[in-house]
Parts: sequence; structure tokens; C-alpha cells
Amino acid sequence: MLIFSMSVSVDGFIADREGAFGWTAPSEELFRFHITQVRELGGFLCGRRLYETMLVWETDPSLRDDEPGAEFADIWCAIPKVVFSRTLDRVEGNARLAKASLTEEAAAALDATDKDVAIGGAGLAAAAIELGLVDELRLFRYPIVVGGGTPFLPPVTDHVALDLIETRTFGSRVIFERYRRAGAD
Repeated sequence: MLIFSMSVSVDGFIADREGAFGWTAPSEELFRFHITQVRELGGFLCGRRLYETMLVWETDPSLRDDEPGAEFADIWCAIPKVVFSRTLDRVEGNARLAKASLTEEAAAALDATDKDVAIGGAGLAAAAIELGLVDELRLFRYPIVVGGGTPFLPPVTDHVALDLIETRTFGSRVIFERYRRAGAD
């Protein structure tokens, strides 16, 4: 499956009006849950900004100073990543620049593994949703209203029916919501 998973405010934004997302810092419990979820991935399709944000896990050794940080860094570094960018001419770590269309790169990433593949970055995920490529949406809904910014979901031309298949509330009051396209296996 192709999965879009992000932290989101109650009013539906993944970054506020200034582009900040510091309010999404996970608790230890939530970080361990993220580690478990990322461990289940066989690939990751990244937009440029998400790639640049996450690159620190491959380049900053201080993030490995504690056991959860080191564990996440090891898992993240091992995942093959495809970066979609019109401005980058090279990428670092276990990543490559996309050479084909989003549809072709998503199919290739899914064919290359027997695990799920994630997609991240608001613009890239919006394009994948519009193309009908995203099978599952996973939201980590934070108890905050930011009043504007980068939306989690794009405007769509047709309804996208979903089935709620899982919820979980963490001690930090973050609510995990997992939706699958209605009728998907």
C-alpha cells in the first residue's frame, strides 16, 4: 500500500502560517510508535522539503545520542527514498532523485518491496491523492488549532470515500487516526 502519514492540527494543517511545525514534537510514547511504523516501510517517496527536513537523521550524529534516536536513525537511513524536486540536482544518503512520473515512481517503489511504501510532503501527497495512488491516510491529530498554513489534504475534484480502520489516543492527547480508501483490500 501507499501510505500518507503526517502530524496535523485539529484544523487540518501540517505546518502553521509561518511554516513552523514545532508543535508536532512527539512524546517518547509517540516517538516509539513512529519507530514501529517506519520499521514496517520498504520505501519512501519524499517531496523536497520533507527530504531536507529528515536529512538530519542521516547527517547529524547528535540525534543518535539516545537509544530511541539511534534506533530511528538506523531505520530511517536504511529505507530507500525517492526524492521529487525541481530544484535539487543531487541527494544524500539512501536516496535518489525521481526520474519518472509520480505514478511510475510509486509503482516502482511498491514493486521493489513486499512492504508498504510511504509518501510525504504536502504537495507530493496532494498530487498522489489526486491521482488516486494513496491507499491509506494516517493522521496524528494534535490538540491545537493553528488557524492556517499548509493543509494536510488538498482540495479534490471528487469525493474520496474512506473507512476508519484504527484509532488510538496517546498520553500526550495526540489521536492517531488510520483511514483506508473505502472498498480497498
